[in-house]
Amino acid sequence: MTVSDLDRLHSQLSRLEGMFPGYHTEIVEGSIMMSPVKPHHAQTIRLVWNALEAQLGAEWDFASDVAFTFDEDNEFCPDLAVIPAEEVAKNAGAYSPDLIELAVEVVSQGSIRRDYEVKPLWYASRGIANYLVLDPLRGQAVTMWNPGPDGYRGRDTLAYGPDLTVDSPLGKLTVATGHLPVDPKAPDRS
Repeated sequence: MTVSDLDRLHSQLSRLEGMFPGYHTEIVEGSIMMSPVKPHHAQTIRLVWNALEAQLGAEWDFASDVAFTFDEDNEFCPDLAVIPAEEVAKNAGAYSPDLIELAVEVVSQGSIRRDYEVKPLWYASRGIANYLVLDPLRGQAVTMWNPGPDGYRGRDTLAYGPDLTVDSPLGKLTVATGHLPVDPKAPDRS
């Protein structure tokens, strides 16, 4: 796929998102995926963004729901990605996943498999040091680290409540999970 093909596809995805407000759209394994999101999804992103922003230096910034092209079949839009501030300032429509230092995904009913199974393999294969999954359906956070070609070699699961510390190349980053929202209508997935 050429750059103009990618630009055209990204433009089409942007229009598609505009036609379906409340849906998160990305390309996963060659298919366009649309997941409905609820208010607690955005609230989780906001709380985590605010917590991390207070801990990171000015050289780092955030991209949220912006395309990162992994290959012609996978263009992920992390809920939150920490990348260099100079790259965010470019205001591009798509970025290289090699810029991501920390990827954060908030699970929705339609993204369970992608967030827990597909994306960890891709993020790890590109050397993204840390991957954080926040799951308002289960009320838990999953941290993954030590990326390798077959996925992350380290993984911890923590029920919402205590503070979560991510030991990253950016330093120790702490997120208070006790105030993260839980979806009261989530089906029991225990």
